[in-house]
Amino acid sequence: MAVRKWLATGAFAWFTAVPLAAGAAEYPSAPVKFVVGFSPGSTIDIVARIIGDALSTRMGQSFVVENKTGANGMIAARMVAQAKPDGYTILVSNSSSITVNPLLYKDLQYDPLKDFAPVTTVVSVPFILTINAENPRVAGVSDVKSLVELARRNPNTVSYGSAGNGNLMHLAGAQLATMSGVQMLHVPYRGAAPMEAGLMSKEVDFGFDTLSGVPLIKAGKLKALAVSTAQRWHDLPDIPAVAELGYPDFDISFWVGVFAPAGTPPAVVDRLNREIAEAAKDPAVRARLAAQGNPSTQTPQAFRQKIADELKQNEALIKRANIKVD
Repeated sequence: MAVRKWLATGAFAWFTAVPLAAGAAEYPSAPVKFVVGFSPGSTIDIVARIIGDALSTRMGQSFVVENKTGANGMIAARMVAQAKPDGYTILVSNSSSITVNPLLYKDLQYDPLKDFAPVTTVVSVPFILTINAENPRVAGVSDVKSLVELARRNPNTVSYGSAGNGNLMHLAGAQLATMSGVQMLHVPYRGAAPMEAGLMSKEVDFGFDTLSGVPLIKAGKLKALAVSTAQRWHDLPDIPAVAELGYPDFDISFWVGVFAPAGTPPAVVDRLNREIAEAAKDPAVRARLAAQGNPSTQTPQAFRQKIADELKQNEALIKRANIKVD
């Protein structure tokens, strides 16, 4: 009985999938919406626009970015998870929304592995541990060691900003505090750009900034102490990695990736994957992406496994740092 039921279900799924798969050859036949859960000008938004422009040229249809901000990317993710799985509503998001939010929020309304068809990563991005040297509270801080010592002398007083509760910027700051054995004060903002503004206005003492802070660093308005990845960032070769400074296991970055709703025809997912991978090889597109992070694409299968692995790793970090959200 169970076998007959499985065969019947499988036959139904096969017959209903045939028209969808056949239509994939003409995909896209209408404009495609890229839904982004973060503000215009953020790394995720910029990457979405770079890829959207490239795909519009390659595929002959408009790829339009729609910003649905709020809740650390969850509003956009919910929207796409519930969208018709036809390839015309696509999520461009970061690892926080996919591999951190599910570990912290009960009323998420999407499952990262069940409700999406992963397409590919686009870039991998380091964070930069940054201070405002004009801030009198961090006077005398010249490196990570002196920052940690300041926190040790003033427990739960030295503050770090993030793009929101549970954001990877939050996890990076919590990881530094946990590994150092000190107490630091977390101050959440509504995005990376507001956090950076908080650094500039001296509201917070440090933060793990995105690459949008590089021009401010080069202009001398912010001071970089370290990068969060295991290796140095090519655009700041003189800035050490945190892993070089007595924290060998410190390696936190975020990726920007592309997702379709679960149930999207595999042929459509594969077409998007191939087109994005080919677009990322174009020298002009690659140069624009490299300003946002390390260009990096992969197969849908490899991307799905990466998500599963990071969910396990982040779960361990969240428990170790005792991170909770309201």
